[in-house]
Amino acid sequence: MIPPSAKPILALMPAPDPIEFLRQQIIGSVRATFNEGKTNAPARPPSDDALFEKDSPIRRVHADVVGMMVGGIRGLFLQMLHPHALQGVLDFSNFRSDMHGRLSRTAHFITDTTFAHRDTAMAAIERVNRIHTKVNGTLPDGTPYSATDPRTLAWVHVAEATSFLAGYMRVAKPNMPSSEQDVYYRQFAVVARALNADPVPTSRREAEAVFRDLRADLSTSPEAREVAHFVATIKPEGTPPALQKAIVSESIALLPPFARSMLGLEMPPLGGLPARAATWGVGRTLRWAFRQ
Repeated sequence: MIPPSAKPILALMPAPDPIEFLRQQIIGSVRATFNEGKTNAPARPPSDDALFEKDSPIRRVHADVVGMMVGGIRGLFLQMLHPHALQGVLDFSNFRSDMHGRLSRTAHFITDTTFAHRDTAMAAIERVNRIHTKVNGTLPDGTPYSATDPRTLAWVHVAEATSFLAGYMRVAKPNMPSSEQDVYYRQFAVVARALNADPVPTSRREAEAVFRDLRADLSTSPEAREVAHFVATIKPEGTPPALQKAIVSESIALLPPFARSMLGLEMPPLGGLPARAATWGVGRTLRWAFRQ
């Protein structure tokens, strides 16, 4: 029997909010995707003393989950066309057995350098620079390569920057002003320079020029196509298969035609419209869940 004095307390207990429960479930699923399936992974709150100001272009672009997933895969495709970057992956990465871990570490680096305290950001950059000093060898034709080569690092950066921005504009803000795009490149250049990349674009026009210039360094190979096929068929933990398929389809659709041809990738059917609708809808849902 419940004592009379307990009745008012029970009456004051708030009813569970089903909307908030749904929001937290969505957030947990997203964190699992970038934390090797761990739904209880701790949040990585943004710092007021980060390298970049709140609500600036780089923080808006890098906060959009679906746009970054689309852009991240597009960037991987482009990076595999650089023989030095590709060989470094083949020689020093266990990507075939730990692709999810590789994607998680990349996501954490972007999060740390964009949103964390500047000391955390610089520590992450220094850690990557130390790793790069150990990544070197020779290509099959005997040409030496090193992960510290500024021009190779420049291709990795421009592939990422153009891809993250393309993904964001595809699923979140198609009409992003060119002035904001320029700010994004200037901000991301801070990280690229700290990683010793050169040349580093600081505007959309410069990015297009650097992309054209570095295209001369690219080549295709059976290994590049193999890795591209592997990336196109990965199934990260926590990501629904239908959504992952749509994300990959969008990333392929956003590639330049020359890159799709070199990697043996085909333009999605119907111009990728079904995938675009899916990623747009999921993107809106996640922005609601994260209150962006």
